[in-house]
Amino acid sequence: MSAGLAALLDDVAVLARAAAASVDDVAAGAGRASTKAAGVIVDDAAVTPRYVQGFSPERELPMIKRIAVGSLRNKLLFILPAALLLSELLPWLLTPILMIGGTYLCYEGAEKLWEMVSPHPAHAETSASAQGPEHEDALVGGAIRTDFILSAEIMVISLNEVTDEALVSRAVILVAVAIAITAGVYGAVGLIVKMDDIGLRLAQTRQGLAASFGQGLVRGMPVVMSVLSKVGIAAMLWVGGHILLVGLDELGVSVLYDAVHHLEEDVGDALGAVGGVAAWLTNTALSALLGLAVGAIVVAVMHRRGAQNPH
Repeated sequence: MSAGLAALLDDVAVLARAAAASVDDVAAGAGRASTKAAGVIVDDAAVTPRYVQGFSPERELPMIKRIAVGSLRNKLLFILPAALLLSELLPWLLTPILMIGGTYLCYEGAEKLWEMVSPHPAHAETSASAQGPEHEDALVGGAIRTDFILSAEIMVISLNEVTDEALVSRAVILVAVAIAITAGVYGAVGLIVKMDDIGLRLAQTRQGLAASFGQGLVRGMPVVMSVLSKVGIAAMLWVGGHILLVGLDELGVSVLYDAVHHLEEDVGDALGAVGGVAAWLTNTALSALLGLAVGAIVVAVMHRRGAQNPH
């Protein structure tokens, strides 16, 4: 009886060690995947704050919450099952699908840039909060659609980092990545957009250095929000262009990718200590230029179609 109990306890200990090792593997895999997708995560955080600009402070966090819920739904209900299924059955389809998303990002970035340099003359400027709930719903919907592309990029990059894992492990890792990234990105976005309110409260309720810091936040956050809005546009062009650049290479059209890669290496070798940063900036700038070119073409086509079919 005691021997049987000891054997049972040994089996339990073995299972416990195996479970712990599995948890460690999942955590390590999620960490690798999240790190690899860090560039797109930053882009996602930069894009989102512009959607709540102009709304009353009490609507900012509810809007961000709606976008975050939509983002998590994108990742868990649509992108994750589709990515796992395609990676098992039709892995060659992942690249073309991702390139379609990259083209959409290029279009979004170029369209926003066009709106900045050539605002529509027919509409008077109206604050976002004065345009009603329909306008808020439209902006939230647009944010979730844009997030879908960025989320797809994040999840596919993450999937590529754990392709050696078993299917169940891949699924668990991607679920962990989706939850962690969504919480991190939209938690940071919520903090960014509320910093001016925090600063106002500090200025009104504190004295001395804390009050001065609060006043600095109030004065500085509109500038920060404006900069983030422009960074978000640049990020869409950069990420979209980079998706197309890498996708073309994977499909066998390597001329652009090779040219960018060789120029990146030449810049890195020529600049020594700062070569790594300069090489990254070179790749980023050229990817953004490709994104702008593709986006401009799509914008021109869409505007032409709109002019031909005004109704």
